[in-house]
Amino acid sequence: MTYPDVIAPHGGQLINRIANPAQQAEFLSKADHLPRVQLDDRAASDLVLIAIGGFSPLAGFMEQADYDRVVNEMHLENGLPWAIPVTLPVSEDVAAPLKEGNLVRLDDAQGRFMGVLELTQKYTYDKLHEALHVYRTNEEKHPGVAVVYQQGSVYLAGPIWLLQRDTHPYFPTYQIDPIESRTLFREKGWKTIVAFQTRNPIHRAHEYIQKCALETVDGLFLHPLVGVTKDDDISADIRMRCYEIMLEHYFPKDRVILAINPAAMRYAGPREAVFHAILRKNYGCTHFIVGRDHAGVGDYYGTYDAQYIFDEFAPGALGITPMKFEHAFYCKRTQGMATTKTSPSLPEERVHLSGTKVREMLRRGELPPPEFSRPEVARELARAMKVPTEVWGDGI
Repeated sequence: MTYPDVIAPHGGQLINRIANPAQQAEFLSKADHLPRVQLDDRAASDLVLIAIGGFSPLAGFMEQADYDRVVNEMHLENGLPWAIPVTLPVSEDVAAPLKEGNLVRLDDAQGRFMGVLELTQKYTYDKLHEALHVYRTNEEKHPGVAVVYQQGSVYLAGPIWLLQRDTHPYFPTYQIDPIESRTLFREKGWKTIVAFQTRNPIHRAHEYIQKCALETVDGLFLHPLVGVTKDDDISADIRMRCYEIMLEHYFPKDRVILAINPAAMRYAGPREAVFHAILRKNYGCTHFIVGRDHAGVGDYYGTYDAQYIFDEFAPGALGITPMKFEHAFYCKRTQGMATTKTSPSLPEERVHLSGTKVREMLRRGELPPPEFSRPEVARELARAMKVPTEVWGDGI
């Protein structure tokens, strides 16, 4: 397949591991006789992203050669850049009866037959080594490290096939796969597309950097993550509604596409920024916004570490251009959004914004001020988080 006027997928080919009707019938006929592995929500989302080509060139869960090189060097065995291991962990008891060379049935958390793994390899790994290299810490309070420590000690590897995939219960119209986003970009005549990743409700700093980026490209691909996140993150349905409000009132409708990213968060900071960029490249984007503390959590990563990591790859190796933005703030002197590159203000004249601050205010029953959020978004957040109406004020 060729990709005229759209960036090529990572590795040159958009992977498709969705079983066709004949394959589905064959796998279903064997369903009751196959050994089963039940997937957690993250593994299930990884399965979907592999199948639809979001994780191209991966056709399945990583074998040890790829895993080792990704953890140690941020490249696949064939030399292609890759930053996060995509693996299927199970316990030793689950792994023991499984035979390499055989098929394994993959069930979702509800026990439904979701996919098939062509098991080529099973291997053990060093959890501490993975934590230190991928997450830059061995502290269990880091949510990504906690997952590694709690998961099984054996990785299953091999190509997969996706049999069953539900329409998203909340966002069916935004469930756009890479082949579909690429088609949309071509239909719109877009040759340069910038992607934006977030797990937080949109605030004024997000809007500012999105619009700065949109000044230099043909289109904006808003791609909020709706997979597994931390328990204290604001739910995906609330975040998506906020984006709908912003598109209705504050963005040019013909230059923006909103779609959901079904991936799970790893909270791996710099490495996840690269991971997110490659994912958006597979969706057809040519540019990717990297702001302050991308995919970070707590104080584990420096403010701009997620930008510096892109310089560790050879020029052009990733095949997508990072657009690096400084921390934006509301400038009281100029009465608008700015960064230190554009604002003459003193530190005390700056209102710094973050998703964490917005969440904390809402949970305290406080409404984000206009310097933080557009009033329509603040109203939606207040309703969703059950902030008392008496604190809304006349502007809301």
